[in-house]
Amino acid sequence: MIKPKHTNALINETSPYLMQHAHNPVDWHPWGDEALSLAKKEDTPILLSIGYSACHWCHVMAHECFENEEIAALMNANFICIKVDREERPDLDSIYMTAVQKMTGSGGWPMTVFLTPDQIPFYAGTYFPPEDRYGRPGFRRVLLGIAQAYRERREPFYSDVYSIANDLRNSNAIPESRGELHPGILDTAASGIIRNYDSRNGGFGAAPKFPPAMALSYLMRCHLRKGGDKYLDIINNTLTRMACGGMYDQLGGGFHRYSVDEQWLVPHFEKMLYDNALLSRVYLDAWLLTQNVFYRKIAGEILDYAAREMTSPEGGFYSSQDADSDGKEGSFFLWTINEVKSILGEENADLFCRYFGITAEGNFEGKNILYVPRSPDGIARLNDIAEDQLQEIIDRGRKKLFDIRERRTKPGRDEKILTGWNGLMLRSFAEAANSLNREDYRRIAVRNGEFLLSKLHSHGGLLRSYKDGKSRFNAYLEDYAFLIDGLISLYESTFEARWLHEAEDLAAIMTRKFWDPQDKGFYFTSDDHESLIFRPKEFYDNAVPSGNSAAALALLRLWKLTGNSEWPQYSVSILEVMAEPMAQHPAAFPHLLCSLDYYFAPLKEIAVVGDPLDPRTGELLSEIFHRYLPNRVVACGTGGYPFLLKDRTQTEGRPTAYVCENFWCGLPVTTPQDLGDRLKSM
Repeated sequence: MIKPKHTNALINETSPYLMQHAHNPVDWHPWGDEALSLAKKEDTPILLSIGYSACHWCHVMAHECFENEEIAALMNANFICIKVDREERPDLDSIYMTAVQKMTGSGGWPMTVFLTPDQIPFYAGTYFPPEDRYGRPGFRRVLLGIAQAYRERREPFYSDVYSIANDLRNSNAIPESRGELHPGILDTAASGIIRNYDSRNGGFGAAPKFPPAMALSYLMRCHLRKGGDKYLDIINNTLTRMACGGMYDQLGGGFHRYSVDEQWLVPHFEKMLYDNALLSRVYLDAWLLTQNVFYRKIAGEILDYAAREMTSPEGGFYSSQDADSDGKEGSFFLWTINEVKSILGEENADLFCRYFGITAEGNFEGKNILYVPRSPDGIARLNDIAEDQLQEIIDRGRKKLFDIRERRTKPGRDEKILTGWNGLMLRSFAEAANSLNREDYRRIAVRNGEFLLSKLHSHGGLLRSYKDGKSRFNAYLEDYAFLIDGLISLYESTFEARWLHEAEDLAAIMTRKFWDPQDKGFYFTSDDHESLIFRPKEFYDNAVPSGNSAAALALLRLWKLTGNSEWPQYSVSILEVMAEPMAQHPAAFPHLLCSLDYYFAPLKEIAVVGDPLDPRTGELLSEIFHRYLPNRVVACGTGGYPFLLKDRTQTEGRPTAYVCENFWCGLPVTTPQDLGDRLKSM
């Protein structure tokens, strides 16, 4: 590798991803007026490169191309080169990923897009090797060909460009006809989702396999509604196989991004905050639904990992951990059999290796990814050992290997704090505090809520990203929707009215700045956002819930707590607009389907009149929070706020629970047993 001779404009950025490229020989610019104006002034096309810090192939292309002096010279001579962190600017990522998918039929990162000076894409791809390889054109050839075409064939070139621009602007189009909103969509959608179920390995579809957190959440609701074993078998098989696979960090907790194979064995080793936020909730809900203690264990390990590895001193949650350490993919997580034997001793190591599938040959490039190929009781029987004795040996071995692993070079960590992703993890910690009786989780949740509202909330609304004491970028729809949702759960974890007031204030800003009154649905960006080639609007759930599906559910929850009838109007409009797509393509809308299920389901409002710190009140709350009740809200206190508590009184001076539906309540109850019977009967 040739040592770069200069520093480019990315040196002044706070994004770890951008700063990784600050010493490239490429004259990178951040996205902004300066670079965009320069492209127009010099009539020079833009080379836009979008990626993120934990992206393995982003690093590969950087080393092969952006650190190469010859390739950098071609880039500098023919293009205005702009680098974007997709996590800071998901608006740009959304717009230009749509272009990549339309032009190539697929997408991914690193994203490489060539734009006119007016920001309209005309050629796109993802990873390019320096020379022709893997069936992909070499980046040198691409650069030279595009530069020549832009110089010499401008007129036909621009006719194609305008056609692409129109296609992109039309990508916001939603069905002109509004489907009827009815509960039958829920069953139709469930049948569509499980059609692609992998009964052997769990999950859906073939490799690569991503953890289907939102789909499993929806199927849990379906099981609650329909009963039987059909959905429960899918849920149990998938959750067990994922948590026993190499995609789960068997020593430190937390899930890697995805599995490159069908069996959940070999992960893409990056760890993302949002995956672990969503998955911790799925395992928590699965424990509440089934009382399987294994799911409780996994939920706790995920959250303990987030508390240990992903929490800033100020209380925010970091974004991700890299796939690479010491320049090698996954090296932090891999073991040889000899390493394990030297640490644990021959006798214990033999049992430990059988438990975690460790062999002399290895299962990944000559080394071992730890996974659990057999059930613990099966391993105990095969080795003629009591299961509790086996577990003791395994737990001791895990701790020893974990302590040794802590001395290795850790994967890089992207320490920027994103409002939306923090909102997802806020909800997970807040709900786990109630369900797992973990006061430490409640403290983490409260601290995170205070951090977000002090550091990422300005007078005009939310900001997107925080790092090194700086808050930047207008927030996007998902930032508002995820944080509102998280604050509602934080209220239910503490019953402090301030969190619900903040959620209402943010909902008012969100509906004012993002709503499309003509075609319905929320825009991705606010009405005071930078003007781009079009204003995107997203409904499909992807790695995280779409902003529209998250907003629909959050506003329904807010309505049930506060009684403000303004909020459900937005949710119902979104659900009506997407009724047909949800029925026809359910795998693309699992979180929106959860919103639809919430809308149609009974049993949504529980009011507990009593001091939350009174042990008798706590017994009633435990009866609620230790049950799987996905379609409920809970208010607790002795005042008239929120609305759910209004005009509710205690019975004979004792903490009293009201189980309500559509703001109509049954007879009050004062004992945990009576409350449990009432909840079970409904």
